[in-house]
Amino acid sequence: MIGRREFITLLGGAAAWPLGAQAQQSERMRRVGVLLPYAREDSIANSGVALFLQAFEALGWTQGRNVEIDLRWADGSFERMQALARELVNLQPDVILTSNGAPSARAVAQATKVIPIVFTAVSDPVALGLVESLTHPGGNLTGFSLYESSLGTKWVEGLKRIAPGVRRVAVMFNPETSLPALYFTAIETAAAKLTIEVSQNPVGNPTAINAAMEDLSRGPGGGLLLLPDTFLIAHREMIVEWAASYRLPAVYPIGEFTAAGGLMSYGVDLLDIHRRAAAYVDRILRGAKPADLPVQQPTKFELVINLRAATALGLTVPDALIALADRVLE
Repeated sequence: MIGRREFITLLGGAAAWPLGAQAQQSERMRRVGVLLPYAREDSIANSGVALFLQAFEALGWTQGRNVEIDLRWADGSFERMQALARELVNLQPDVILTSNGAPSARAVAQATKVIPIVFTAVSDPVALGLVESLTHPGGNLTGFSLYESSLGTKWVEGLKRIAPGVRRVAVMFNPETSLPALYFTAIETAAAKLTIEVSQNPVGNPTAINAAMEDLSRGPGGGLLLLPDTFLIAHREMIVEWAASYRLPAVYPIGEFTAAGGLMSYGVDLLDIHRRAAAYVDRILRGAKPADLPVQQPTKFELVINLRAATALGLTVPDALIALADRVLE
């Protein structure tokens, strides 16, 4: 995780820059817009964009020398994302990077059909109409998908392994910012094999999240799964706190939930996606067209287990599961 101080240092360009940047100093100043869906203080926003900037620097782009980078934070508000997307488009950047999910990508896509856009962590850009196909995007957008078909199966199996008493699983998502159909077939198939009852729990505000957890906690054997969802990620600390108070074992879609105190997470490494996005922004700045750059699938996944959370729930994590973990938090 990259701290706020390191992030500011990267943005200010205080580090030594590679020789490749010197060869570009005679070129015109380029401009990159970045739209982040979360608050300025959010650790995901800071870490993701900081790793993007590190990788971008290594490719020869120096803030203030040959590129200007305009960052905008939407504080979790889609309406604000739309306004900031128009603001970035009015700056006429050479390319816009959208961070962490479909809402920011859709906001910028609605604001321009001309400026190249690189999106990150979008579950299904084809279903959302952002690209024509993964191999041939066909327009002014390309980027990095979040979807992997096996995730639903692994979430259910992981929850059962860490909490064997689970018999009922509520799957939580915001229908405005998530695509539950991508995961439900795998979730229901895995749950049926383990004799687990599955329910869908669409939520659109914190009150609905609390109510769904309270309802689940009224009977024995309840467990919780969260889908990859910009809205839920933005409220992860509150969700983790409520899950603990209702004593609900939960499996989350990214490691940042577990870092906030959640029991277990398995999913795509968002920071790796931001690191890889630098190469696409670089290629576009050097003349490539988004239509010719295939949408990239996730390549790095992470299993994180929080032993303190397990102890608080009275759970003993199997040694075999700990051995599989990429990170174990104690």
